[in-house]
Amino acid sequence: MSDLQNTPENNDNEQLSLNDDRRVRTLSPGALVAQRFFRNRLAVVGMVMLITMFIFSFIGGLISPYRQDQQFYTYSDLQKEYAGVTQNADFRYLSAEGQNFDSIAQAKFLLAQGKGDATFEVKETTYELTEEGKDLYLISANGAPVALAFKDILNKISDMSFDEIHAALVAYVNGEKTFTVGDVEYALDEDGNVTKGGEAIGYISRFVISSAQSDVVISREFGEEVAAQIAADAKEFNFTGEDGEEHEYHISYDATAKVWSITEGTATYVYDAYASPSKEHWLGTDTNGMDMLTRLMYGGRVSLLIGFIVVFIEALLGIILGGISGYFGGWIDNLIMRIVDVFYCIPSLPLIIILGAAMDAMKLDPQVRMLYLMLILGFLGWPSIARLVRGQILSLREQEFMTATEACGIRTSKRIFKHLIPNVIPQLIVICTMSLGSTIITEATLSFLGLGVKFPFASWGNIISDVNNAFVMTHYWFVWIPAGICLLIAVLGFNFVGDGLRDAFDPRMKR
Repeated sequence: MSDLQNTPENNDNEQLSLNDDRRVRTLSPGALVAQRFFRNRLAVVGMVMLITMFIFSFIGGLISPYRQDQQFYTYSDLQKEYAGVTQNADFRYLSAEGQNFDSIAQAKFLLAQGKGDATFEVKETTYELTEEGKDLYLISANGAPVALAFKDILNKISDMSFDEIHAALVAYVNGEKTFTVGDVEYALDEDGNVTKGGEAIGYISRFVISSAQSDVVISREFGEEVAAQIAADAKEFNFTGEDGEEHEYHISYDATAKVWSITEGTATYVYDAYASPSKEHWLGTDTNGMDMLTRLMYGGRVSLLIGFIVVFIEALLGIILGGISGYFGGWIDNLIMRIVDVFYCIPSLPLIIILGAAMDAMKLDPQVRMLYLMLILGFLGWPSIARLVRGQILSLREQEFMTATEACGIRTSKRIFKHLIPNVIPQLIVICTMSLGSTIITEATLSFLGLGVKFPFASWGNIISDVNNAFVMTHYWFVWIPAGICLLIAVLGFNFVGDGLRDAFDPRMKR
């Protein structure tokens, strides 16, 4: 009996029997798609990249100790323009009392002085030139003084007559220590200070000092100190002002304009702009003194949300119009497809630039502007989805299950949106996923051009727009490289996932 039970035929029957423990395992269509997707290594890498970006943007922003618009300040020793100094190289003129030495006479004087002539004529009047020292001329007519031509400037502290100024300049250019006008004796030191009875009445210098600030008066002492420091070719000096405090000044020379610039170092509370990475700011700060890491997190939120909302608007319009066009056909199909052709002919970038300029002129709130940006991008991007849906529905509407829906009396809207559209969902998921990457790139480009998301809101595009010159690009890498890396990871992730979904939904793919 036992031999009969162990025959080969019985063993074969036992191996081929299907009981509850050995039943053939079958997978649902969704499980098959998931299996194909997760066998695609690039798709899995893309999924990991996207999950990382979502965690970084949405969860990172919650745990960041800073706000996206929080600005940080620091004390900085700023060099503020205090005064400008020029060395006079042109003749200046002083008319004697009761005389008028006008511009025509001055031009004639320059011609005569350049030629070495002793006289020149203006309107039948003959003027004589008397060189009284280097770059100092007395101009007279009919034996009476008319004017002085000089390059050394006498800065008056108190009123001085023509004769006093004349005598002072003659003494200065000839290196004299005293001079007399009438019965009064004047003293002149080597620094050009003119005194009368021990009281300063003026000083002579070729340096002309003008204040850079309207509320600051340059004192004689400061002017003398500046002239001495320039003569000594000093780059910086300290000077005690009228407030009793010592200030530090820096001297720089512009050879093109032939001007010395005097700047004052002052401690100023300013934005902590372009601060290097540190414990407080892991990726440093931007030009407005904002934490770059926090801006990246919030910028990721904005870029990703704009991408999803724009694609949702495109899909919604594309599904509705493409579904109606594909199902009804005829003149409705022709009408909708001509509308699609019109939208394809619209130059999107110039239109967006015009609308961006209009929104700038209206000074819209940044949140409202962001909403308009999403609506504009979504409204311009639906035609491609509409064509995809229409093409799929044209092939599906003639199949047997649609004939069954007609026989059952199901209304038209249910036939389109309950029976036709679900069969297009796999292709829609693929195209929408791949459109997300291009939408994020578009938003970043517009923000970089100043047409997208506006300050104080952050997006990866307007973060990169801080790189407005080559100096920032080469010296402050932490401002733009992290944003570019985040943008690259997100777009690549969406493209990898889109490729993986396309392969997973295609039943002919061999995995």
